[in-house]
Amino acid sequence: MKSKRQNKILDLIENNEVETQEELVTLLNKADYRVTQATISRDIKELHLIKVQSSSGAYKYAVNKKNKANDMDIMMRIFKDTVMSVDSAGNLVVIKTLSGSANAAAEVVDSLHYSGVMGTLAGDNTIFVATVSEQAAEEIAERFIKMVNK
Repeated sequence: MKSKRQNKILDLIENNEVETQEELVTLLNKADYRVTQATISRDIKELHLIKVQSSSGAYKYAVNKKNKANDMDIMMRIFKDTVMSVDSAGNLVVIKTLSGSANAAAEVVDSLHYSGVMGTLAGDNTIFVATVSEQAAEEIAERFIKMVNK
């Protein structure tokens, strides 16, 4: 639910000039996300949103693209450095990592927002990625293998 809400926040700030947290709460409530200002405040912090001046001169929420790009570079390096193997079985992708690295690598998987990924579950050194179909699992596994081998 949290990731869906945060994706909706990103969509809303991209398509609207949202100046305040209260405006964001109102827009989310209209989209059937029941939230409080405190929840929005935490989401803004986690998403690293910043305020930028819009064409109208007002300040609106926006994604901090510089930090986002740097964060993703770091995350991709962690993924490449910790993933030991990637396989698919049925509608699951199974990713084996160095001991203690599965959560960090799973964060990369979640951050990529691949179509066909239903969710992830990480243990100490294994990640299960549930996909919508066996074909999706095979395609996503291939993408992960290419990422690791770059």
